[in-house]
Amino acid sequence: MSGQTLTDRIAAAQYTLTGSDVSRAVCKATTHEQTPPKKKHMEFLIQATQETNVNVPQMADTLMERAGNASWVVVFKALITTHHLMVHGNERFLQFLASRNTLFNLSNFLDKTGSHGYDMSTFIRRYSRYLNEKAFAYRQMAFDFGRVKKGAEGVMRTMTVEKLLKGMPTLQSQIDALLDFDVHPKDLDNPVINACFLLLFKDLIKLYACYNDGIINLLEKFFQMKRSQCKDGLEIYKRFLTRMTRVSEFFKIAEQVGIDKNDIPELTQAPESLLESLETHLNTLEGKKPEDK
Repeated sequence: MSGQTLTDRIAAAQYTLTGSDVSRAVCKATTHEQTPPKKKHMEFLIQATQETNVNVPQMADTLMERAGNASWVVVFKALITTHHLMVHGNERFLQFLASRNTLFNLSNFLDKTGSHGYDMSTFIRRYSRYLNEKAFAYRQMAFDFGRVKKGAEGVMRTMTVEKLLKGMPTLQSQIDALLDFDVHPKDLDNPVINACFLLLFKDLIKLYACYNDGIINLLEKFFQMKRSQCKDGLEIYKRFLTRMTRVSEFFKIAEQVGIDKNDIPELTQAPESLLESLETHLNTLEGKKPEDK
C-alpha cells in the first residue's frame, strides 16, 4: 500500500504557495494512498462549503482537475470527495455542480498500470455516471432527493399528480444509475471502493424512501387520475416492481460485506392483485373489455 507520492506533495505545495487552503485540502483528500480520503480533510472541505467567502467553483474545479489524473486511486478519491460534499456540504455546492453543462467525463477512463487498475476503472466509469445523474436530478427537480423530508408529510407524498409524473422518472433514473454500479462482494477488496460503496448504500436508503413515498402517493391518486396520467402512472408502477428486485439484491450485498442488518430497510413485496386492479382500471378508462387486453 503506497503512501503519499512526491507528486502528491508537490501538488499540495503548489496550492500552499498560491494561498488556496481549499485546493490544498482537495489535494490532501485525493492522494495516491489506497485509503479513503481522511476525515480531517473531508471535515475541512464540508466546513468550507458553509463559508460565504469560499470560492465554490474553484473547489469544484480542483476536484475535476484531480478526477483528470491517470491513477485510479486519485480519480476514485476525487469522486468520493465530491460525493461526500454533495451529501454533507452546503447545498450551494450541489447547486453549482447541477448548473454545469458537464460534470465528470470519465466514460473512457482506464488505468492500465495493472490488473487492479483495469478492474477499478470499470467502477470509476459507473460511479462518475451516477454522480452526473445525481447532479442532473437536482437540476430537474430543484431539490435533492436525499435531503428532502420523507414520510406522510414528505415531499413525494404531498406532490401533485403533474409533478409526481415528472419527478418519478427522474428519481428512477438516479436509482438506475446507482444500481448500475453493479458491484459484487469479491470486488470490494480495497478501502477506496469500500468507502464508495458505503456512500452509495446510504444514498440508496434515502432514494428508496423517496421512491416508496412517491409510489404510495401515486396509488392513492391513481383512481382519480385522467386516462393519460393513469397510463404513465401504470408504467411507473411496473418499473418500480422490477427495480425492487435490484434494490433487494444491492441490500443483500451490503449485508454480505458486513453492514449491520438493522441499518438495512426491509422491502415488502406488493401483491400481484394490486397490479391487476390498476390494469383493469386503465382498461375500463380506455373502453376495453377484459378479454381485449
